Amino acid sequence: MFEDELKDLHVRFSEMGMMVNEAVYKSVKSFINHDKDLARQVIKDDHKINEREMDLENRSFEMVALQQPVTTDLRLIVTVMKASSDLERMGDHAVSIAKSTIRVKGNTRVPAIEKDLGEMAGVVKKMVEESLDAYVKEQADRAVKIADEDHHVNHYSRKIYEQCIKNMQDDPDTVVGSMDYMLVASYLERIGDYVTNICEWVVYLKKGKLVELNSNAKEDNF
Repeated sequence: MFEDELKDLHVRFSEMGMMVNEAVYKSVKSFINHDKDLARQVIKDDHKINEREMDLENRSFEMVALQQPVTTDLRLIVTVMKASSDLERMGDHAVSIAKSTIRVKGNTRVPAIEKDLGEMAGVVKKMVEESLDAYVKEQADRAVKIADEDHHVNHYSRKIYEQCIKNMQDDPDTVVGSMDYMLVASYLERIGDYVTNICEWVVYLKKGKLVELNSNAKEDNF
């Protein structure tokens, strides 16, 4: 019975990861394609991610209280509790990107920056997918390598910021749009930081020790 509950917890967490990954993908797609209907769908579906996080937390607390698991089983439950919280925050940032899409009203757009945002989102999406796969397969060494990919995300963030500043200086009509570009890039950068957190939990799950994989990860104050 307890083993079945653990497997169900494992599956439901993996499903939550897929929900978040889809939200991130759709939010950036909506922003780049100026698709406000898709953005509204991301916002509308966010409650499903929030409800899944609460469900996983409640199940985890109940399993700890009733079953009093030890060692590996306890680590799995703790990992799900902590990592699901990171996933929920990633979903919140996807919503923020979607809201930026809706907020934009005919501002001057810059295709080169939107191209970089699309590429940055591709890197983040791949990191999300791979971190969840590493979790499923309990591949700690792979998780360390995935976390290291976050420097690519940070590189894109700096590049987009610099491009936006230059565009705002050269053409005042791009100021409002550039502010949104920088916001979206910052949301994607934070999502990358949360992927790093999940990778840390994968290492904990497999090796039973807490490690800091990305010293540049920032505290989220939003």
